[in-house]
Amino acid sequence: MTNTLVTCSILAKESLAVLENMVTFAANVNRDYEDEFGSNQRRGYSPGQTINIKRPPRYTYRSGRVSVPQSTVESTIPLTLAQGGTDLNFTGIERTLSLQQMEQKLQAAMATVANEIDRQGLDLARTATFNTIGTPGTLPNTQALALQAVLGINQRLDEMGAPRDRQRSLVMNPALNAAAVQGFAGLFNSQSTLDRQFQRGVMVDSLGLAYAMDQNVATHTNGTQPVGTGTVNGAGQQGSTITVNGGTITGTITAGSKITFANVFAVNPQSRQSTGVLAQFTVTAQVNAAAVSIPISPAIVNSGAFQNVSASPANGAAITIFGTASGSYGANVGFHKDAFTLAMVPMYAPPSGKGVIDVAQESYKGLTMKVTEFYDGINDNYVMRFDVLFGWAATYPELACLYAT
Repeated sequence: MTNTLVTCSILAKESLAVLENMVTFAANVNRDYEDEFGSNQRRGYSPGQTINIKRPPRYTYRSGRVSVPQSTVESTIPLTLAQGGTDLNFTGIERTLSLQQMEQKLQAAMATVANEIDRQGLDLARTATFNTIGTPGTLPNTQALALQAVLGINQRLDEMGAPRDRQRSLVMNPALNAAAVQGFAGLFNSQSTLDRQFQRGVMVDSLGLAYAMDQNVATHTNGTQPVGTGTVNGAGQQGSTITVNGGTITGTITAGSKITFANVFAVNPQSRQSTGVLAQFTVTAQVNAAAVSIPISPAIVNSGAFQNVSASPANGAAITIFGTASGSYGANVGFHKDAFTLAMVPMYAPPSGKGVIDVAQESYKGLTMKVTEFYDGINDNYVMRFDVLFGWAATYPELACLYAT
């Protein structure tokens, strides 16, 4: 039986199959927005192109017979594409490799691409997700703690209105995965579940979550600001910037840090009733000592269809930072599929000639890969480019919850 020689078309198909098996976080997020770039479908896309993803409007309930017309407000989330990939180099002799001989090189190349796609997505989850539970430095390696962790994530997702539609996931760093397997060891499970966990060494889907382990789970590091020393300057504040008493900010607060305000509670997004849990906010840019304001996400809205808190912070309300000053924690992420979006779309494919020997582009399950081959005749050298064009967006970050370890 003759070998099948490597061509760009074959490599594009094979690389996508390998890539699909390697992505972890990306495999469980929303992938529905590639078609939004459809106006450029035939000519490909330019790096940096942005679409604005619309979020559905919300309305308030009217009690009684008299009509109270409401205006429609649609918010948008930007998603920007960026180009990346990896490149392989072959001599003329190496270029004669068969597809079977190429498999190991292809696995290594796609691992690099999959790693970066997941790394960017998980870092976005670290900074964009504001719901955060757990105790930094404490792993749930007992049955009680493991149950508390998983049920706590589900509880927070329930409070934020995340659907119970079997599309919830938890992506864990190696430490949390090992602790969870140990913690659930004594819990009743079916024999098939125990067998799969024993053979794979990773958590098997249970308790309403699909589990995955990813070494790219981000680590967040707090700034030097003491945890509970800041105070709010002025009552009734709303929006994405909160004025604070400058003398109370004595250190730094890093971007991505989570903060709460005294007596400001989160509300259910539909009923607008308090959940009894302090609303959490992400600091969106670093705050330095003596600052007089803190940029936050989500913006505080204390009334109307988009209300997200029980009340604005009072004048002098204490500001508390999650974790410890200068402390770090693993940002494991539990989420509903719609919390994050990954778009991966086709690129412009140059015609053969002027050094280009062959080019092919394939799409599979929402993933797209372009493979281009060039030749250097002087050195009898071949270069194969593997290119992807993708972008991440936190479309509904309220449908995600970090578990700190």
